[in-house]
Amino acid sequence: MKIYIVKDEKELSRKAANIISAQVIMKPEANLGLATGTSPIGTYAQLIEWYNKGDLDFSEVRSYNLDEYVGLPADHEQSYAWFMHHYLFDHVNIKPENIHIPNGMELDAEVACTTYDRLLEESGGIDLQLLGLGVNGHIGFNEPGDAFEKTTHKVKLTESTRQANARLFKEDESVPEYAYSMGIKSIMQARKILLIANGENKAEAVKKALFGPVTPEVPASILQLHNQVTVIVDEAAGRLIKDLV
Repeated sequence: MKIYIVKDEKELSRKAANIISAQVIMKPEANLGLATGTSPIGTYAQLIEWYNKGDLDFSEVRSYNLDEYVGLPADHEQSYAWFMHHYLFDHVNIKPENIHIPNGMELDAEVACTTYDRLLEESGGIDLQLLGLGVNGHIGFNEPGDAFEKTTHKVKLTESTRQANARLFKEDESVPEYAYSMGIKSIMQARKILLIANGENKAEAVKKALFGPVTPEVPASILQLHNQVTVIVDEAAGRLIKDLV
């Protein structure tokens, strides 16, 4: 595991974008596992900037997103489909047919999850998986629990996760209680993993995930068992591990 503690979010975003762009340049038909949330926004902005300069080509890239809220249509401003189009897809030349996101409007969980697992299996595997980190140590929407969920599954979101996301919703809207999430097994099968985290509120989760015991109570701790993980955190998120790196 390579761990980088950088000055701030801007430097984090640029370094993460460098790793993703190198993957795309090295393998133009790369399968990218992508994340949502506030952490990767700067990274996506940097990728768009390099695309506009002619340095990147997404025409052969295939993307597979980690998760989606159950019950939100793709055009809802808080759906992760909308997020990805707004912050990345609409600004680069990725083909619509190469974009894969769990179907939040499929209310039959078994159908939604098995369909997405089939897509992942048929993809040949994720080349590079981008992950954010929740304040409770979740990756994707794999929440703390008694066991690691292996495959795509329906998750009841914890209250801490819903509270963290509530600021993104309008006052008269409530955060959905459930989401579909790629499972830990699928994430761990990625050839390379890139974990990013920024902000003071992530410091405890960073320490537990990277240097604590491997436990489903801190889902991101499973990444300690993967042999190709790069972690980039800013100084605030990395303040508790600076003497351990």
